[in-house]
Amino acid sequence: MAGKAAAAGAGVLLVTANVGSLFDDPENLQKNWLREFYQVVHAHKPHFMALHCQEFGGKNYEASMSHVDKFVKELLSSDAMKDYNRARVYLDENYKSQEHFTALGSFYFLHESLKNIYQFDFKAKKYKKVTGKEIYSDTLESTPMLEKEKFPQDYFPECKWSRKGFIRTRWCITDCAFDLVNIHLFHDASNLIAWETSPSVYSGIRHKALGYVLDRIIDQRFEKVSYFVFGDFNFRLDAKAVVETLCAKATMQTIRAADTNEVVKLIFRESDNDRKVMLQLEKKLFDYFNQDVFRDNNGTALLEFDRELSVFKDRLYELDISFPPSYPYSEDSSQGRQYMNTRCPAWCDRILMSHSAKELILKEKDAYEVRRFSVKPHCSQEGRQHTEICNPNSCIDKSSPECHIFRLLIVHYASASGLCSRDASHTSLSCMFMRHQVEMWNYFLYICHSSVAKTLNRQQRCYVF
Repeated sequence: MAGKAAAAGAGVLLVTANVGSLFDDPENLQKNWLREFYQVVHAHKPHFMALHCQEFGGKNYEASMSHVDKFVKELLSSDAMKDYNRARVYLDENYKSQEHFTALGSFYFLHESLKNIYQFDFKAKKYKKVTGKEIYSDTLESTPMLEKEKFPQDYFPECKWSRKGFIRTRWCITDCAFDLVNIHLFHDASNLIAWETSPSVYSGIRHKALGYVLDRIIDQRFEKVSYFVFGDFNFRLDAKAVVETLCAKATMQTIRAADTNEVVKLIFRESDNDRKVMLQLEKKLFDYFNQDVFRDNNGTALLEFDRELSVFKDRLYELDISFPPSYPYSEDSSQGRQYMNTRCPAWCDRILMSHSAKELILKEKDAYEVRRFSVKPHCSQEGRQHTEICNPNSCIDKSSPECHIFRLLIVHYASASGLCSRDASHTSLSCMFMRHQVEMWNYFLYICHSSVAKTLNRQQRCYVF
């Protein structure tokens, strides 16, 4: 099946996952997570697969080293991955270097039917054919096949040992070049501080860091190509606006520390109804009385408060969100549908793309006849999210052998524990994406040789957009 699909174009799967909790409970969460991941691979049989992990190794990396090695070995040697005969794994394991450590892990798997794929050497400034399976760790700074940076400490001075940064790789598949960027941005250190202003001070910090990354990947050092940036952006809802909306008719009680007079807690009560507590807010507490508001209609009512990406609307594109907030799901694997009461639920885990990448997307009806990706019948609405983008000038004759169709299936992972619920109704990962985690989209990338021949770099044999 994969071989037949390869004739029409390469199926590409992009996955982002903050996997910190997997290493806190490897016997339960890790096994379940891998099982569900394999089911997605088996169901869709992508030809090129990119898995971007954040918080790889968990909170205590040194104590989790054995679990990390086991996880990587399992992924590379699993029977479910036997058809992927080439792989590149980049793990930032240098936890002793506070100056460089990001805890990012990037995995790339290539199906045996995919013949022509190259990876860019940033030092030699040329593409190299990908063969075999290779793992790089420790000092990734010296690895020429990627760019890795940790954000400067002054970006987030509140955190003494931040592990936020990015890893960038560049690939060429079927003569199309693109960057894949694994990213982890700064979190909200305090709900109380986030609530003070709109937008919050933390939003400004993330804005600065993401702007830095985007400037780096389009600077003059290398030829510009399309790019996909996916990872844990830690984007949050506008906390002040959310609280004012959820508690519009409530009265607020302020509790201060006796010794410093610092605000340590806010309590919002209904004006009537026996002054029922609606929301309790502390530095690391966001306890709203009714979590259904974050899940009803996939949290659509809250999207108006998801504003952080709007600053980059001229530089980044994202498909419509049609899934509930991906964070912070309970770390109790028996309560995969519940949010923890630590933070206001938000869409932290995202897959974004440059506008040039967006222009490569072709709506299905204008492409070859292809199979739609679907999930289990009891939780799917086949074709619920499709892009309506078409570049009519890309190719005159869509049956021409010079035209290639890239099927791009983009999948978000939310909290690792949320994907490993023991609830029997949520045992399928693809099912969980549709029901209460995140959505699956079926995209089609369309590249026509003749229309972009003028941008061909003959030495690198790769089209750039």
